[in-house]
Amino acid sequence: MTSPTMPPLVTILDDEPEIRQILTDTLEDAGFRTQSFARAREFEAALNRVTPDVCLVDLSLPDTDGLALVHRLALEQGAAVIIISGRAQVQDRVTGLELGADDYITKPFDPAEVVARVRARLRAGPRTAAPASNTARFAGWTAHFDRYVLEDSEGTETPFSHAEGEVLRLFLDSPKRLISRAQMQEMLGGAAGDSFDRAMDVRISRLRTKLREDPKNPRLIKTIYGAGYIFLGDVDWA
Repeated sequence: MTSPTMPPLVTILDDEPEIRQILTDTLEDAGFRTQSFARAREFEAALNRVTPDVCLVDLSLPDTDGLALVHRLALEQGAAVIIISGRAQVQDRVTGLELGADDYITKPFDPAEVVARVRARLRAGPRTAAPASNTARFAGWTAHFDRYVLEDSEGTETPFSHAEGEVLRLFLDSPKRLISRAQMQEMLGGAAGDSFDRAMDVRISRLRTKLREDPKNPRLIKTIYGAGYIFLGDVDWA
């Protein structure tokens, strides 16, 4: 990660030279340091030497599946990831966010918007900040955030994704308090809009399924229509 005396480092992975140049010039003019790569293997090799503050990743890569790469970056390395892609379908955006991306920008894009999104992600703080605890107990469940699993009272484990874990941790950190969509967007660092709302709906639905909630009358994660969500369980952080 960047030292306090150095500008933030943004890495760019895109196989189009023109896109790499536009992003490099715009970001450096805005005061960032940059590294750019045309191939995923070069990009991943560089991550072994330095940890960027934000990664800009295209999905249509010649040597790997972009979505799988995003998932590895978010889940295994805790990297901040913004997808920049020509895939403009809502489902592509939802899938990218669900796999762990912090934001999703479609091509063609305004370079100034990319700078603004990068700054917004940096304001949200590093993903890799050490939590006070990685284990929480609630309503007969134990959430292990170091292993990304939910354990029931009989010891049966159910895995959850990094993206689902972000939402679950948000609820467990603020039990019995209303959390609005705007607060979720601010805390999780995504871009406000329909794609973010859809991604939250998907994550919460999957969490309810893994917690064996009745979808018509969930007992833990309650929807307050027009306002947000409340987590109703008592939480004990081990």
